[in-house]
Amino acid sequence: MDRRAFLGNTLAAAGGALVGGRVLRAAGGTQRESAVRAQVPGAIGQSEIEAARFPDGFLWGTATAAFQVEGAWQEDGKGESIWDRFTHTPGKVRGATNADVACDQYHLYAQDMALAKKINQKSYRFSISWPRIQPTGTGAPNMKGVDHYSKIVDEMLKNGLRPFCTIYHWDLPQALEDKGGWPNRDLAGYYADYAGILAKHLGDRITIWAPFNMPWSVAYMGYGVGALAPGRADFDDFLKALHTLTLAQGQALRSIKATSSKATVGSAYGMCPAYPKTDSDEDHAAASRYHAMNNVFLLEAAMHGRYPKAFVGDAPYDKMGMKPGDEEIMHAPLDWVGFHYYTRRHVSDASKVQAFSGGGFSGTEIEADPATGRDPYTRFRAEMPTEGPLTESGLEVWPRGIYDLVMQISKEYNNPIIEITESGCGYLDAPYEKENGRVPDTRRIAWFQQELAELARAIKDGAKVRSFHAWSLIDNFEWGNGHTERYGLIYVDYRDQKRTIKDSGLWYGRVAATNRLT
Repeated sequence: MDRRAFLGNTLAAAGGALVGGRVLRAAGGTQRESAVRAQVPGAIGQSEIEAARFPDGFLWGTATAAFQVEGAWQEDGKGESIWDRFTHTPGKVRGATNADVACDQYHLYAQDMALAKKINQKSYRFSISWPRIQPTGTGAPNMKGVDHYSKIVDEMLKNGLRPFCTIYHWDLPQALEDKGGWPNRDLAGYYADYAGILAKHLGDRITIWAPFNMPWSVAYMGYGVGALAPGRADFDDFLKALHTLTLAQGQALRSIKATSSKATVGSAYGMCPAYPKTDSDEDHAAASRYHAMNNVFLLEAAMHGRYPKAFVGDAPYDKMGMKPGDEEIMHAPLDWVGFHYYTRRHVSDASKVQAFSGGGFSGTEIEADPATGRDPYTRFRAEMPTEGPLTESGLEVWPRGIYDLVMQISKEYNNPIIEITESGCGYLDAPYEKENGRVPDTRRIAWFQQELAELARAIKDGAKVRSFHAWSLIDNFEWGNGHTERYGLIYVDYRDQKRTIKDSGLWYGRVAATNRLT
């Protein structure tokens, strides 16, 4: 009997979600959640949430990243990464914490995969640490690292999870940074070799691969403004890194497919829907440039072998380091398109400004230079609106954005298969002693209900969305914000690594079992 159908019928009859021996009543109608929805302009009503449906076979999942959850930073031959170096540098991480232990998933992965099964998950997007596989970024693989990930993949399959592998989620081997980092185009070849090693050893069980997590952010935040590791701030380095990443994306796709006949390759891009700040033609054009640069720069390169029109005037391809023949390397059509959604941007034109001082970074992926625009090439200003309420992580709640973004990508790229690779919200709710240690994170449930109702509407309107991965399975180390944010469906007590499924996790388990939001 089909297990999903069985669970769906059983739980619907029960009127609640049976998860881990508990029955959780549909949370959508509680007074507090209704109050949360009332604060969101244009929020979807309760009747629309109740009517939302997802198709049979829809893949409900969660996501994590190796550096954020694994810990064990020096075990079994692992080399130093740029994030090890960055977090060990005083003043780089809020709260002066690091990820040396993080969630200790390196040792507790079996427990975490069992918890994913407990909340009815079918897909787990994880990443592999490059310095665990190649401690210096090149050369023969460290088989202890390979064996570790082989065991994790087996554990996923044991628990009914589709292993969804992100090959690179920001933790570059420090030895390659010492060779120039991503602005050095030699890294494209090194990276393709690394991807081939993974496909050789894991490609018999992993069929879905994403070369990079948020590659635009790797280049801009790591090399353009220095907000994230390795902390360099040079706009020319950003442009060079962006081109190297594009070349690496194409070379990795070919390397993976040459090694594994089962492989499908897509993406895990960070995207924000861009809305013009005013109805002027100039702001509309600026919003288009934002979309071209921040959302689809590498996607357009993969699908069509060219960069989109992101620049005012002549494109700085010479500064990017383009060479004859690069278009053929870039052109590597993806089997599916994956992207994250968190919030939106308002974008305005800055093309008439004469002096550019370069954009800043506020810590929530927001360019922050309202006087001059971000740079002399794209000439736009981007800001996060605050019409909707803010999460505790400082991001505006704007559920409609996922519908608009999914429909835009569907229209622009001939209605591809879409995987939502990340989406979530940061709230600091903790176990509550008066309720027997429950974590009543009502705001997170309301946030997901609103967003998922919009996603269901996009599917109903023809978008081919086949999965949704909540960020994150467990609370984890949130990069420069350290342990000051919590995005997990499962609470982690960092003192003893105890895991507690939050109310949002129990609710999400019901959604995964029934394809309904209430």
